[in-house]
Amino acid sequence: MKYYIIAGEPSGDLHAANLIQALRQEDPALHARGFGGDKMKHEGAEIVRHYRDLAFMGFWEVAINIRAILGHLSFCKKDILAYQPDVVILVDYPGFNFRMGEFLRKKNIRVFYYISPQIWAWHVSRVNKIKKWVNRMFVILPFEKEFYAHWNYEVDFVGHPLLDALQKLEHQPRFHEKNHLNEQPIIAVLPGSRKQEISRMLPVMLSASNHFPEYQFVVAGLSHLGTSFYHSFLKNNHTRLVIDQTYDLLKNAHAALVTSGTATLETALFNVPQVVCYKGSFFSYLIGRMLVKVPFISLVNLITGKKVVEELLQNQLTEKSLQAALTQILQNETREKMLEDYGFLRKQLGEAGASSRAAKLMVKYLSEGVKKTSAV
Repeated sequence: MKYYIIAGEPSGDLHAANLIQALRQEDPALHARGFGGDKMKHEGAEIVRHYRDLAFMGFWEVAINIRAILGHLSFCKKDILAYQPDVVILVDYPGFNFRMGEFLRKKNIRVFYYISPQIWAWHVSRVNKIKKWVNRMFVILPFEKEFYAHWNYEVDFVGHPLLDALQKLEHQPRFHEKNHLNEQPIIAVLPGSRKQEISRMLPVMLSASNHFPEYQFVVAGLSHLGTSFYHSFLKNNHTRLVIDQTYDLLKNAHAALVTSGTATLETALFNVPQVVCYKGSFFSYLIGRMLVKVPFISLVNLITGKKVVEELLQNQLTEKSLQAALTQILQNETREKMLEDYGFLRKQLGEAGASSRAAKLMVKYLSEGVKKTSAV
């Protein structure tokens, strides 16, 4: 069968790649095409747009880049119609994928959504739209099945694919030597995956290094952004940079400063105490404050239902507040409590195998002829 997959960021590329690998086990004749990245390409998908060209974050940023976004949407629609897939699999990335879903409904093309957008946090009424154009939704957080059931919509809970990614991980045995690091304990700095957010987050995150000379601060960089981009922030700082080694960095870290997003959950699964940071543009944050309906921003706190990690948001994110929060998680009592809560978090997520469970269900539904959406 022919699968068109749309993933618009690094985490989506990772999880879509693992899904493609699992789908091939169920459907050896699989052919995959779509928007994604190098990991999807490595699994044999034909990538027609790389996620690095789609990295627009926040309401304001989307508004000022609307021409480029509309161009990508137009290309994607034409490409799908030319490819004629058996199913389009949308992977998170709601700003883009919601528009695509509505288009696919009109064209009577079958749609699966893998990794639900976080509509439970804002615009919950969007469930009604999803019910109209998604044939099957595959969710990865334990509370999402109940959330959708409240809206009379049946979804499949498959578990979190991060557990699959970590299970397959092969660590670099000479991490310190390879990256010219000394023997001081490491504070990992995870500033995000988009240039806009990194430009806002990284300078203030690095300011904390001035107060902890007994630790070495190491930034997790991404090759698709280029090393020169990161070095523009590091030139007057003793902080080190590692590229495309985030998991190895977390494996060796004593604590972490993490931009809100999937990375907060990854950090917790590596058992690294963390401070969660977020700073958006003024207008994006203002709009977000009006729309967001949940008490926390980090997945760690949302899944456990309580404040496990400190969240420093917008004006709260300062050099002084970072110093205080980092000091806390370096103390034994706070560290031990956070690590205990991480254990509860892992139990909530269930066992590895999300990619395989999702793939089995997808092929099953396709072979049973899950009905296409009705054209309007």
